[in-house]
Amino acid sequence: MTMNFFSRLSQNYIEILKDDEYYDITIEVGKDPNVKIFRAHMIILCYRSPLLRRTLASNKKKNDDALAHIKFPNISPEI
Repeated sequence: MTMNFFSRLSQNYIEILKDDEYYDITIEVGKDPNVKIFRAHMIILCYRSPLLRRTLASNKKKNDDALAHIKFPNISPEI
């Protein structure tokens, strides 16, 4: 039972990463002309990365329901 639960939970997380509808942040990496924008979920980023938690804390989403957007021009999209 426990293994089935964790297997399903893992599958749910994979589905979340592929979700194109309910993301709440975009992350832009690279410099023109080599730029890529990733859609992501803030809550997952905050719990998985201390760096992104600090970055997002300083760029909190405004109350106007605007999508949060952060840029990392010095990171290659391939990474």
